[in-house]
Amino acid sequence: MPDPHTPKQGTYLGFDYGEKHIGVAVGQRLTCTSNGLATIPTLGKLARWEAIGRLVDAWQPCGLVVGLSYQEDGTENPITPQILKFSRQLEGRFRLPVYTMDETLSTVESKSLFYQSRAKHSTGFATVRDILAAQLILQSWLEHIAQQERQKNG
Repeated sequence: MPDPHTPKQGTYLGFDYGEKHIGVAVGQRLTCTSNGLATIPTLGKLARWEAIGRLVDAWQPCGLVVGLSYQEDGTENPITPQILKFSRQLEGRFRLPVYTMDETLSTVESKSLFYQSRAKHSTGFATVRDILAAQLILQSWLEHIAQQERQKNG
């Protein structure tokens, strides 16, 4: 009998919640890969939820992953309570399991990836950074789950 706490195989959406934008990525447990999808402005709550709803409808995920922000010493960032509220709202609105993943290094890593690739994007650095951060959050979570399964199965 499968463990009810183990995430299902399938598609997941990952979110990098910020005060101005939410980066979104999509990934697969089977392939353990993720790709950036979109950046959603946080202003206008109705528009934000409609945009997320369209992505949920299009991708039909079996779960959602949200990056959780902490200081280097492990204490909460000022935005952490907002991220936790966003996570609860996602779960309530879409009736999907929501998993969190420490995002401490995702923004720094996304900046590095952005500059390494010298990406030229018409909507600017912040948009690309948010998408890359969401992709890194989701990718880290997928790899973490795969590693847990390998350890469990010996």
